[in-house]
Parts: sequence; structure tokens; C-alpha cells
Amino acid sequence: MGRLTINPCVLGMISTNCYLVYENQGERKEGELVSGVIVDPADNGAYILNKCRELSIKPEAVLLTHGHFDHMLAAEEVRRAFHIPIYACEKEMALLKEPDLNLSRIGGEDASLEADNWLRDGQELELLGKKWKVLSTPGHTAGSVCYYIEEDQALFSGDTLFFQSVGRTDLPTGSSSQLVDSVVRILFALPEKTKVYPGHGEGTSIGYEKKRNPLAGREQRKL
Repeated sequence: MGRLTINPCVLGMISTNCYLVYENQGERKEGELVSGVIVDPADNGAYILNKCRELSIKPEAVLLTHGHFDHMLAAEEVRRAFHIPIYACEKEMALLKEPDLNLSRIGGEDASLEADNWLRDGQELELLGKKWKVLSTPGHTAGSVCYYIEEDQALFSGDTLFFQSVGRTDLPTGSSSQLVDSVVRILFALPEKTKVYPGHGEGTSIGYEKKRNPLAGREQRKL
């Protein structure tokens, strides 16, 4: 199978990156559906449903990098519309359930979400004919994870790693020391050509961030 198509959609009050990931089947007959995955559906379910129809995508799963409201408010609507499971880290269970922890009250909505499948570090998902490896990267939240597709050299980093930046740690369950460890020990160990698809802002690569990120050089100092 060829490389997957990754279509970013910027949604919501905090400009969250929702990713529609789907099979690239080249020439398709009109109306022919392709399987897809939705990463962090943000807070605009109607837009996502319309975009899936427009692109003839049939989602088979929703993947959450973490449980903050701006990444998950539309997850329930998407789950019901397509009858598909939601995946999230098992360490994010409390945050997803509690509006005070997932900050949904800031957006004027008390949101509580239960995933269908709770994930563990190192677990591999078989989706779209690819292996998606779950990387536990606590720091932004206790249950933050990244999804790594080695075959496509793609990483969905949520709010752990950004272009020349990293996620904030002053929100519930955040930890600056854990975030540094997650970025330096786990993410910077990935191949430098790995393309990074973050939860906000423009994309980047592991190689670029190892040179230009504020945490650049930390891995050498830790040796």
C-alpha cells in the first residue's frame, strides 16, 4: 500500500489541528469510499462529517492524543454518526471524564467522554493497513500520547511537540519535567526524517526540531 493521505483541518476557538487520515487509492470511481481515521476531532462535528462526505471517506476510528476540550468535543458526534470507536490513553481516563480537568467549561460546555478502547504505551494499532504505534508522552497532560506510523515516517504529536516549541505544562495533570523527558528521550529518538503533525500550528520534522527546538541539544547533555 502507498503512503496515506493526511488532510489537516484547523477548527475551533483555539485553532486545533484535526487530521483526516485516509487511504490513497489513486484513481477512484465517483462515490467510491476509502477508509479513514480521524485524529483529534476538535469541536466542529458538522464540518468533519461534511468533509468526510466531500472526500468520500469512511472513518473507522477516532484517535485522541489527549483529553483537552479543544481536541475532543466533536468526538461523540463523530462516533455516533459513523458508529466507530474512540481510542485514548488509559491514563487520560479521569481528565476526559471531568469538565474541570479537560477545561471544557472554558468553552461554555461541560463535556465528559468515555473512550471505547483505552491504550497503553507501546501498543500497536492496525489501521488503514498500517501499524500505528502508541507512544506515551506525558507532560502536557498525564495521558498524552503520540501516534507514530513508521512506514510513512509520520508522527501525530498532539500538544507535546510543536514547530520550534513544546506544549504548556501549567494545566491540570501537566508536568514540565515529564514533558522534557517525553520530547528528548522519546520523540527526539525517532528518525530525523519523521514528519511531525502537531495539535496546533504548522508541521515540522524531528530532524528540524532537534536543531531548532528550545529543547535541542538536551539529548546530548543527558548522555
